[in-house]
Amino acid sequence: MQSTSLEQALKDYQQALLRNPKDTVAQINCGNLCVELKRYEEAAGYFRRLMRIFKTNLDIRNALCYALQELGNESHAQGRYVTAEACFEEALANQPTNAAYLYNLGNAQRELGKPKEAALQYQKAIKLSPNDADIYNNLGNVQRELGQLDLAIASYQKALELNPNLYHAKVHMVHQKQHICDWQGLDADILTIRDWVKNVLQAQISPFAFLAMPTTTAEEQKLCANNWVNNRYATLIEQAEVLNFQKPSIQICHSVLDTESSGLESLDTDFHRYDGVRKIRIGYLSADFRLHPLAFLISELIELHDRNRFEVVAFSYGVNDKTNARARLEKAFDEFHDIRNYSEIDAAKKINEFQVDILVDLTGFTQTSRSGIAALRPAPINVNWLGFPGTMGTISNDRPLFDYILSDSFITPPDAASLYAEQLAVLPHCYQPNDRKRPIGKQPSRESCNLPEGAFVFCCFNQSFKITPEFFNVWMRLLNAVPNSVLWLLDSNTWAKQNLINQAAKNNIAAERLIFAPRMSIADHLARHIHADLFLDTSPYNAHTTCSDALWMGLPVLTCVGDTFAARVAGSLLTAADMPELITYSLQDYENKALYLASNSTELEKIKQKLLATKQTSALFDTNQFAQSLEKVYESMWQQYLTTSETSNKATK
Repeated sequence: MQSTSLEQALKDYQQALLRNPKDTVAQINCGNLCVELKRYEEAAGYFRRLMRIFKTNLDIRNALCYALQELGNESHAQGRYVTAEACFEEALANQPTNAAYLYNLGNAQRELGKPKEAALQYQKAIKLSPNDADIYNNLGNVQRELGQLDLAIASYQKALELNPNLYHAKVHMVHQKQHICDWQGLDADILTIRDWVKNVLQAQISPFAFLAMPTTTAEEQKLCANNWVNNRYATLIEQAEVLNFQKPSIQICHSVLDTESSGLESLDTDFHRYDGVRKIRIGYLSADFRLHPLAFLISELIELHDRNRFEVVAFSYGVNDKTNARARLEKAFDEFHDIRNYSEIDAAKKINEFQVDILVDLTGFTQTSRSGIAALRPAPINVNWLGFPGTMGTISNDRPLFDYILSDSFITPPDAASLYAEQLAVLPHCYQPNDRKRPIGKQPSRESCNLPEGAFVFCCFNQSFKITPEFFNVWMRLLNAVPNSVLWLLDSNTWAKQNLINQAAKNNIAAERLIFAPRMSIADHLARHIHADLFLDTSPYNAHTTCSDALWMGLPVLTCVGDTFAARVAGSLLTAADMPELITYSLQDYENKALYLASNSTELEKIKQKLLATKQTSALFDTNQFAQSLEKVYESMWQQYLTTSETSNKATK
C-alpha cells in the first residue's frame, strides 16, 4: 500500500475512534498503520492503551515492544539518548529476558554518561546471549571508561574469540594494551589494523586510537578519519541535507570585516550588534569546559576575545564538575549553554538559532566526541581545533566534515596540506593557546615526591599509552649511562606501573629507579615540576598540554619530531618558546642530546634559566598576541565564506 493510502486509512480509523473511543479493532489498526508509516511513538501510544485492556495478550505486548524498539533505535541514531533509554526500559518491563533490549539500553546509558548502569545491562545480556561478540565489545568500552582496564582487555579478547573480524574490538584492545604498557604482539596487531584501514573501508577504526599507534602514517590517519566519518555519520549527514539550516543573508552581510576596520555594517536586527557594528559569533563546542587540560589552555583566551568584534558562546555537553575552572569559563563566555541532554539534532538547532557563524569543535574524535553536531552543519563554518590532533576526514561527496583545521607552520608545513581534509588555517607562532593564570600550588619537598636526594631526575608526565618500547628502551639506556639518575613517570594505572617495572628489570634497571608520581590537582602537579631536571618526550604522540605545563615551570622538554600532527606538537611549542636546541629529529639524536644534557649540568642550567627568563615574553605564553592572531584568522575565514557565498549566489541568478 502506498504511503498516501496508508495515511488515508489511518485517518479513517482515527475518525472511527472519535465516534467510538472503545473500538479496539480501530485502535489495533491505528497502531499497525503507524508502524507501517514508521510513526513509532504514535504506534506505541495505541498499543499501550490496548495493553491496559488486554493485559495478557501476547500479540499486543509484542507489537508494543516492536514499536518501542524501533523508536529507541531511531532515537539513538538521532542522538536522543534519554528517549532511547526510556524506550528500552519500557520494552524490558514487558520482555525482561530480551538480550537485544538490554544491549540497546546499555548503549543509550553509556551515551548518557552512565557507565556503571550500562555495564550492568551488558552483563545481563551476556547471560542471555553468551556468544554475542558485540555485547562483550561494548562491555569492554564501559569497563575502559570505569578504569577497569584489565577487565576491558579481557572483554575485547572474548569478543574477538567469538568474532575475529570485529575490527573495532581489536582496535580498542590494542589501545588499552598501550595504556597498560603491554607491548607483546603490538607490532603485528598494528600492522593488521593499518591493513584494515587501507583495505576494509567499512571497519570502524577509532581515529584517536589509530593516531596513537606507532608506525601509522599521516596518509593512513587521513584515510582512517574518512572511513570513520562515512561509517559513523552517514545518517546525520543525510539529516543535515533535510534540515538545511539557514545561513546568514549575503544581501545584508555584504561588507566584510578586515583586520584594520572595526567591523561589518549590517541592517539585520537579528544579529547581535555593538554600536551598529555586526559582530562575528564564535561557538565553542566541547565536553571539557571543566577541570580538564583544555580549561588550562583556553580560559584566558576566551576572556581576552575582543567583544567589540566578536561574541563567544559555549555549547557544553560534558559534566558540570562545579569546580572553579568551570565557574571561570561560564563567566568568561558571553553565553554558556549546557546541551548535555540535547540530542545531536536539538543541539544543532540551538546552535543555529543562535546564528553562530563559526563553530569550533574543541573535542574532536576523542572519547566524549559529539562531532555529529557539527556534521549537521548548524553554522556556516566548521573548525577542528585543539582536542583532536589530526584531520577529521571527508564525507562521501568530497566535502570535509570540518572546513578548517587550526594549526601552525611547524605542525603543518605547506607541503603537508594534502594530508588534511580541512583547509589549513595557520596561526603565526603556535596552534596552542596558554593560560598564564594557571594555579600553582605550594612547592613540595623532594622527599614527599619520593625522589632521592642528589639524583638526576629524568621525567615524563605523559599518559602511559604514549610510551612506546623504542622510547622506553632509550630511557633505560640513559639510566644505565647516568649514575645516580631516576626516571619519574606519571602513575597512570596499576597495570602500566607493574609492566614498566618488569620491562626495566629486563634492562637491568632496579624497580626503585622508576618513581611513579600519583595523580593530584593541577596546581600541586605544576608545583612538583621543580624537582625534575629533564622532561623526556614521547613519539608518535608528543606531550601537548603536558609540554606547555613543563615549559611554564621552567623544565626543559626534549622532543623527537615525527611526521604526523600529534608527533610535531612539542616541536611547535618549543619553537614558539624559542627553544630549538631541545628539538631532535631522530631517535639517536634524541638519545645523544639527553645524555649530553644529563652529563653537562652547566648547559642544562643555562637552558632552564633561558626558559624562566623568557617565559613572560615568548610567543608561546603571549596570550594577548595569540588572541589577536586567532581573531584575524576567524575574520579571514568569515570573509572567505561571504565572498564565496556571494559569488555562488550571483552565479545562480
